[in-house]
Amino acid sequence: MNRWTNAADLRAQVQRLWDKGRLLACLVDAEQPFPLRLVLKTPSSNELSDRFDEARNWSRSLQQEVEGCRLVPREFRHRVLGHNAVPAEAWVDTLDDALQLIGKRREAQRFAALVTETRTRLPVLLPWLQANPLRALALHEHWSRLMDIVAWLQAHPRPDIYLRQMDLPDVHSKYVEEHAAVLGDLFDLALAPQAIDASAPGTANLARRYGFRTKPVRVRLRVLDPARALFSTGADEDITLDHACFARLALAVSRVFITENEVNFLAFPPMADAMVIFGAGYGFDALASARWLHERTLCYWGDIDTHGFAILDQLRGHFAQVESFLMDHATLMAHRAQWTSESQPVLRDLPRLRPAERTLFDDLRWQRLEDRQVRLEQERIGFHWVEQALSGFGPPVDGGL
Repeated sequence: MNRWTNAADLRAQVQRLWDKGRLLACLVDAEQPFPLRLVLKTPSSNELSDRFDEARNWSRSLQQEVEGCRLVPREFRHRVLGHNAVPAEAWVDTLDDALQLIGKRREAQRFAALVTETRTRLPVLLPWLQANPLRALALHEHWSRLMDIVAWLQAHPRPDIYLRQMDLPDVHSKYVEEHAAVLGDLFDLALAPQAIDASAPGTANLARRYGFRTKPVRVRLRVLDPARALFSTGADEDITLDHACFARLALAVSRVFITENEVNFLAFPPMADAMVIFGAGYGFDALASARWLHERTLCYWGDIDTHGFAILDQLRGHFAQVESFLMDHATLMAHRAQWTSESQPVLRDLPRLRPAERTLFDDLRWQRLEDRQVRLEQERIGFHWVEQALSGFGPPVDGGL
């Protein structure tokens, strides 16, 4: 079986240029790779002599099936049939020829229309079209609306409103969220540097990056001392505040517990001069702005696993005085029957851990306790063990809030 280039091989070479976006990019930039020579593997001299009929059929087939490709022949002499010619080079002379060869003229016309509209309305976006032509083509039905949004933000930089309040036809907050990745690229091209918050990268931070309002981060808390209750209701006060209000609250307690488990948060027993906060995993932005917490004793209660210690390490980046609570070797070993496995442990070093914490963290990440990464979730710790540990902070107060 021969390895001579056939029509499908030539089309595949041009199709690869399409798939890389290089053909459509030619419609944005005048610089083009044409005329373009394609790879053409042809019969050798011996093959032309020994397999003449097969080579002639190959030549005829190639010339009939590659519309849009110019074949340059070379002559050869057959020992019986005399002078003959076969294709020796394959060229695509123009972009239109390339599009015809792979059947992409209609798509290219659609993209050309996007380029024309963009050049007229927002030429600053042309580099994005050139770099991302296939993405733009896939968005051709949305492109005008996306440019409407970009133009609106150019006219209203850092608008300090919610996305929901942007008053454009057929544009709503979910539409913006669905196209956040593309809009982020376009905004970065179209807006002045002072209109962009470079400290807020990624689509998840789209609103903050470009000056829209975001939903306030909230803090959920319980005051554990009835004498320090915020309201005179006589009931257990489970309170949620936005982070700005929490930052100004400055509660009159000396000890603040932070726990990652909601039931532990709800079941935390009454305690004099104390409160408990329902934690937020790795997110401590809501607490970081509360300067008054620097003047309190903070106790963090997380799972005894590598992620629990990683969260503790991160929290100490905001509040260096944080103590760990029930995240010790004795608690772990007393609840061996409740151990489970941690599937994706943290293996990096955690520089803010105290010596005993670091030793236990190393035991967990390097599987020194068992042949697996063990973990003890905080809700699996016996509540009597919790109450006994809390008794070390002073006598509990009677009753609830």
